[in-house]
Amino acid sequence: MITWNAGGWLEELNCIAIRYTSAVATEITTDEYRALAELRYRIRHFLHEGDEVAQAAGLEPQQYLLLLAIRGLPGGEEATIRTLAERLVLKHHSAVELIDRLETHGYVRRSRGRDDRRRVIVSLLPRGERLLEQVARHRIGELRSNGHALVHAIDQLLEKAPQSSSRKAPLNREKAASKRSAAKRRAKREAR
Repeated sequence: MITWNAGGWLEELNCIAIRYTSAVATEITTDEYRALAELRYRIRHFLHEGDEVAQAAGLEPQQYLLLLAIRGLPGGEEATIRTLAERLVLKHHSAVELIDRLETHGYVRRSRGRDDRRRVIVSLLPRGERLLEQVARHRIGELRSNGHALVHAIDQLLEKAPQSSSRKAPLNREKAASKRSAAKRRAKREAR
């Protein structure tokens, strides 16, 4: 935001210029574009194959992901509908519909929380556990045999990171923040 007073507006423009130049100071190289495209290709390929394996096992891809999310939650975290929706990047009602379908097939069960009866906890049933294991076993085997290409694509991007600009960027952000603070203090004093 530019403040149009005699003392502070020039400082604000200067802060904007510093932020802009620090963001575009290093150009993205052709090799970096290629590495990013390769990484995206490898991720999409892995996800597509996972969808096909899930479908071959009789699961919709989202159903497999929900079963995986339940089984793979970090220790101490409960499989509430809210948590599962967040982990799958779904709206709450979409997660509920997905859980409804899984419950109808006998893959999961809902139960009320002990401390808070409003909370709904979702757990795997043996049938869901077996299907999940079948798909996950295949996916883990695929990663162990072909995951090196995905890791290589990530390494290509990480190795290309310019060392000097990555060290300068935090300093430029700190300078810009300091100048913004000074300009705001000056504007407040002038407004009095």
